[in-house]
Amino acid sequence: MSADPVTGVRLVLAVHGRQQTSVDPDYVSHLAEELTRSYGTAGLVELYARFATGDGFVDSFMRKSIWKSLARQCGSGLQVGSGAGFKHPETFEIGDGVFIGAQAYIQGRYDGTCRIGNNVWIGPQAYFDARDLVIEDHVGWGPGAKVLGSSHTAMPIDMPIIRTDLEIRPVRIGAWADIGTNATILPGVTIGKGAIVGAGAVVVDDVAPFSVVAGVPAKFLRWRTDQDSSGPNSES
Repeated sequence: MSADPVTGVRLVLAVHGRQQTSVDPDYVSHLAEELTRSYGTAGLVELYARFATGDGFVDSFMRKSIWKSLARQCGSGLQVGSGAGFKHPETFEIGDGVFIGAQAYIQGRYDGTCRIGNNVWIGPQAYFDARDLVIEDHVGWGPGAKVLGSSHTAMPIDMPIIRTDLEIRPVRIGAWADIGTNATILPGVTIGKGAIVGAGAVVVDDVAPFSVVAGVPAKFLRWRTDQDSSGPNSES
């Protein structure tokens, strides 16, 4: 599409968000099942290291197959970038058409839950403390953006903080939300449907559906509309 002659801005069609996910061929699930039988969990994690960083077809295909083998549930069309890592993938439930960017890391917990919905795009170097995390469908997750799902209680004070109990709080990301590059979502936060979180924001409170927030800490800026104009409670 042609650029605006004044600003130079171009509008082009989205790629990932418009893709139709095809059902994986039968051999993909058959391979995942055979890998599970042949290697077991520990063996699959070791095998993954052999294919973790390559960009060729075989490396990409094996990363996808091993994630499908290890996850509690995994849909069709998964793409896993080079260097993407995981912990406790047996707690992961991954929908259809999910993209996980290069060097992203998803850290589950043995008794936790991590659900990633359909057509979610996770940018490179994202980090998920996914001990109690739900990301609904069609979420865009910017490069380097993070979820923190737990924190130490820091009590009692006569003990090093790192030795105090860990408090795990659920994080929920509503469908259609867009999380900006290097944003941080803190424990216990819910991001509403269709909300936008600005780049670099630190989100400490719940975000209303179809609102725009930004800053440190994140503050409400405006409501989203088709014209992207300010809503009735806008502070801008």
